[in-house]
Amino acid sequence: MPPPSQTQIHLNPPASAFHYQPPSPTPPFPISLLHSLLPSPSPTPLRPLPTVAAALNLPHVLLKDESRRFTLPSFKILGASWAVFRAVADRVGVGGVRVMTCSEGNWGRAVAFMGRLLGVGVVVYVPGYMSEETRGRIRGEGAEVRVVEGWYEDAVAAAREAVEGNGSVLVMDVGWEGYEEVPKWVVEGYQTMLDETDAQVLSITGGKPATHAVVPVGCGSIAQAVVQHYKNGAKEQGANSATTVLSVEPDTAACLKASLEAGKMTSVPTQDSIMCGMNCGALSTTAWPVLERGIDGAVMVTDGESHQAVLELQELGVTAGPCGAATLAALKKACALKRDRLGLDDQSVVVLFCTEGPREYASRP
Repeated sequence: MPPPSQTQIHLNPPASAFHYQPPSPTPPFPISLLHSLLPSPSPTPLRPLPTVAAALNLPHVLLKDESRRFTLPSFKILGASWAVFRAVADRVGVGGVRVMTCSEGNWGRAVAFMGRLLGVGVVVYVPGYMSEETRGRIRGEGAEVRVVEGWYEDAVAAAREAVEGNGSVLVMDVGWEGYEEVPKWVVEGYQTMLDETDAQVLSITGGKPATHAVVPVGCGSIAQAVVQHYKNGAKEQGANSATTVLSVEPDTAACLKASLEAGKMTSVPTQDSIMCGMNCGALSTTAWPVLERGIDGAVMVTDGESHQAVLELQELGVTAGPCGAATLAALKKACALKRDRLGLDDQSVVVLFCTEGPREYASRP
C-alpha cells in the first residue's frame, strides 16, 4: 500500500478555541433513567490498548467498546431509544402511532428494537445493497423492511415521501431544513455513553481526563454529540476543556472533510464501502454547525486500512466492525502524518469510539 497522502487529513485550527454552549431547556427527565430500564443496562467497557499505545509512543490509548449495548451490536440504540420514546410520547392520544425510518443497518435495527419494546409498529427503508442477513436482523425485531434501489440518500428520500400525510412519525438521526427536533433528541441520547467514558477514563488513568477523542462520521450525529461533550463551555475548565476531537470517514464518503475544506456544508458522491454505516454523502444540517466549529481534524481512511484495524483489534481480543475499527486506523494515520500539529505526545490520553460489533463484509485490499 502506498504511503498516505497529506491530503487525507484536514486540520481545523480554530476548533481548539471552540466552546459549545448547551441549549435550554434540558431534557424533561434524565436520559440515563430511560436507559436504565432497557435490557442489560450496564456500562459498556473502556478497553486499554497498551500494545497500540506503545507502538504509537502514547501513554494511553483507550477503546470504548460499543459492540454490545442493550443486547444490540451498536451504540445506535442510545440515540434511537431516546428519540423513539420522545416521538411516541408526543403522539400519545393520537392513536395508531407508527414509526418510519431509514437505515444502512444498525440504526434501523435499534429503532425496530425500541418500537418492539413500546408496542409500536416500525417501517424501515433500506438501500438495495444492504445484505439479506442485515435485513433479516431488522425484521427479527418486528419491523417491516422496504427496499429502495440506489444509495442511502435514495432510501432517505423514500422514507420522507412515505411518511407525509399518513399519520406516521419519522425518526431519523439525520436532520434537514424543517426536520431538526428528532435528530437533536438522537444526539441527546448519546450522552449516556459519554458520561460513562469520562468516569472510566479517570479510573484507568488515575485521574487524567481524555486529551484526544476519535469518532466515526456518517451523517454526523455521534460526532456532534462527542464535540458538544468535549467542547462544553458550560463545564468548569479542566476536565474536557482542551480535548482534541478527530473525525474519521471512508475515503468513499468524506463529506465532513469536504465540507471543512470548502467552508460550507458540501455533498459528495459515494461508492460502496465496507464501512457502510459511514457511507453517507451529506451531513445532517443539525450536526454541521457544531462540527464546523469543533472538529480539530478530519481523517480519511480506506477500506483496506479499516480492515487491517479490524484484524489488529481481533488479535487484541476486541471484536469490532469496520466502522468501529476505523477510529484505530485514523489514530495511526494521525500519528504518522500530523502528530505534532495534533499534540499527540507523551501526555496524551486518547479515546477511540468503537461504535459497532463484528459483522459480515467482503474485505478489500
